[in-house]
Amino acid sequence: MNFSLRKTSVSPVRFLIAGTQKGGTTALADYLRQHPGLFIPAVKELHFFDNENLNWQQPQELYAGYHAQFTGATPGSLWGDATPIYSYWWPAMARIWAYNPAMRLILCLRNPVERAYSHWAMETGRQWDSVSFPEAIASEAERCRTALPHQHRVFSYVSRGFYSEQLRRLWSFFPREQTLILRQEELLQDPSNTLSRVHRFLGVDPLPPAQPLRANSGRYTSPMDPVTRSQLQQLFDPEISQLEQLLGWDLSHWQADPT
Repeated sequence: MNFSLRKTSVSPVRFLIAGTQKGGTTALADYLRQHPGLFIPAVKELHFFDNENLNWQQPQELYAGYHAQFTGATPGSLWGDATPIYSYWWPAMARIWAYNPAMRLILCLRNPVERAYSHWAMETGRQWDSVSFPEAIASEAERCRTALPHQHRVFSYVSRGFYSEQLRRLWSFFPREQTLILRQEELLQDPSNTLSRVHRFLGVDPLPPAQPLRANSGRYTSPMDPVTRSQLQQLFDPEISQLEQLLGWDLSHWQADPT
């Protein structure tokens, strides 16, 4: 059984789970860690390509520190990094391409309305935000400006859900055949077939059917306010239609009122 792709001494990290936050990336990383031919560090999010404190004018000097995060990898295994902000972070794709233009990238997309609420619940749960969800949505643009010229890592509840912009940026650097775009519900409802697709995409042999995992499943103290849900659905309807055209998907269930 051959688990390795062609390696180079310059870019041993060969695949990224690059998006999206609250889209099932923790579960996907946990599933992939079960494969003997793949290695993802125990620290899931390495935050290398979105680190603005590094000197990106001299990127070659940074790679040794990045590679040190993969200590303990089995010889011959494919190294992967699961940091879901990469698809959202403006400079990240250019940095990834400069590091390894043959990189394979996986994105897990989630209904952007549900993703926004899950994101807010996570940030309030760890006390990084303290305002109500309707207030967070209404004030997002103003609050996110405080992070300029960068994006805001915490308050970007709505802006992270505009996936079509992220996909176009991704495909401007990498051909589509080097990308795999999944839906969160695929991983939840049919993990075995979804993981087989991921394994084939990475060039490793599929494993036997996986036992379902639910990592970081959100538990909300209350459901989303119906008025806010309706506002977000109206906001994201054109975006969802764009995604249907870009990906050839039927996303009508993302536009339906769950009640």
